[in-house]
Amino acid sequence: MSVIQVEAIDHLTLVVSDLEVSRKFYVDLLGMEVVPRPNFSFQGSWFRAGNTLIHLILEHDQSGKAGTLSPAQTRSTRTHHFAFRVPDANAAWEALEQSGIDYEVVSPPKFRPDGAVQIFLADPDGHVVELASDPQ
Repeated sequence: MSVIQVEAIDHLTLVVSDLEVSRKFYVDLLGMEVVPRPNFSFQGSWFRAGNTLIHLILEHDQSGKAGTLSPAQTRSTRTHHFAFRVPDANAAWEALEQSGIDYEVVSPPKFRPDGAVQIFLADPDGHVVELASDPQ
């Protein structure tokens, strides 16, 4: 048995270039909830969806660069990404199309080999985000 037993992912941290634009993506488009953030010496925002926390750090002189290391032309379903479970990815796709909020489509709904449905989009800084629902 390992000495360390990981229980869950506590949070995901992303460095972003604009907190308000990112808030619109994660809160207005994906439906996350803004949650209180400790008073760090740098700007940021925290969001929650279920037990999942997203911590955003506004790019500054002591942070990493905003966005992903992958250039836009290599964004795909097979690059660095993180995934959120949704009840129905096809319904999520319809909601995305009707949202009026600007976002980049990486891949419209498609079936995974096990029958799950996946959508891939990019957040305002190019982080690839998957929305997935269980096989139907």
